[in-house]
Amino acid sequence: MAVRAAVLPAIGAPLKITDIELPEPGPGQVRVRLAAAGVCHSDLSLSNGTLRVPVPVVLGHEGAGTVVAVGEGVTHVSPGSPVVLNWAPSCGTCHACTLGEVWLCANALNGTADVYARTADGTDLHPGLNVAAFAEETVVASSCVLPLPEGVPLTDAALLGCAVLTGYGAVHHSAKVRPDEKVAVFGVGGVGLATLQSARIAGASRIIAVDVSPEKEELARAAGATDFVLASDTTPREIRALTDKQGVDVSVECVGRAVTIRAAWESTRRGGRTTVVGIGGKDQEVTFNALEIFQWGRTLSGCVYGNTDPARDLPVLAEHVREGRLDLSALVTERIALEGIPAAFENMLAGKGGRSLVVF
Repeated sequence: MAVRAAVLPAIGAPLKITDIELPEPGPGQVRVRLAAAGVCHSDLSLSNGTLRVPVPVVLGHEGAGTVVAVGEGVTHVSPGSPVVLNWAPSCGTCHACTLGEVWLCANALNGTADVYARTADGTDLHPGLNVAAFAEETVVASSCVLPLPEGVPLTDAALLGCAVLTGYGAVHHSAKVRPDEKVAVFGVGGVGLATLQSARIAGASRIIAVDVSPEKEELARAAGATDFVLASDTTPREIRALTDKQGVDVSVECVGRAVTIRAAWESTRRGGRTTVVGIGGKDQEVTFNALEIFQWGRTLSGCVYGNTDPARDLPVLAEHVREGRLDLSALVTERIALEGIPAAFENMLAGKGGRSLVVF
């Protein structure tokens, strides 16, 4: 059956909106009709080669939809089930999984090398980050679909597949923000907005949003920021001025640039925690001297997929949505058609908006 999809023919090439041929689901597979897919900065990183995947490829890893058909052996969902796509399914058997660190699963991205569909001329296609959500329908491994809890709008639920899990996990699992702590969030994109909301849910007393774009202030404050700082060379000094010259207890970096990571580190109080969520290139080198590491006693940590277990955390996030503590629609700055993805990439490069949502 032919469906429309956004195909990346080669690294650095423009996306091509075209028909692709999807097979019926085989054993252990699920076919999903997409309701929506978020356009994440990681998709841009895949398209420009910062993150490597086999090509040609259908990108998109943040999505939700309805099950159309299931293959033999699939029992946790059935046709008609609303689901969230899970782009990083854990295998349960590798070293990280046995330690309970499923977000570091060594086998999570094995499926990206598979051929899951073909173009009209028979060219093999790979699924970007396992799920190929930039398409009207997709076929994925059953481990890549999670039942959507009741009370969450299906279209907005797409954001639970990456941005919200990442932002929530950065606050609650990686940085472990405690009530009344002060938090700074660097980068007010989709993940940054989710991080701001999550810091508010955690009970942070002061939440400082930092971004290069002054137009982001309204979005940031709506998501829970108490203060907004326009990014500059003096950002750490401004943040210390807002926090009795101490710095924040927690900085969360959502950009992936050396200068931003360094600013987040310098904005963190002595003994505080700096969590890096943003994915940067190999050329983004951050330096520290040995004395400052001793003197400041800060913790610097990476954060993969929010250090989350999607099967565990999705019901928790759904409860926050149902109770009004988490507003998914506030993370969406535009709703676009499939053809609008290239323009959404350009907006991300320009630092505009929060999350673009492809609605099918």
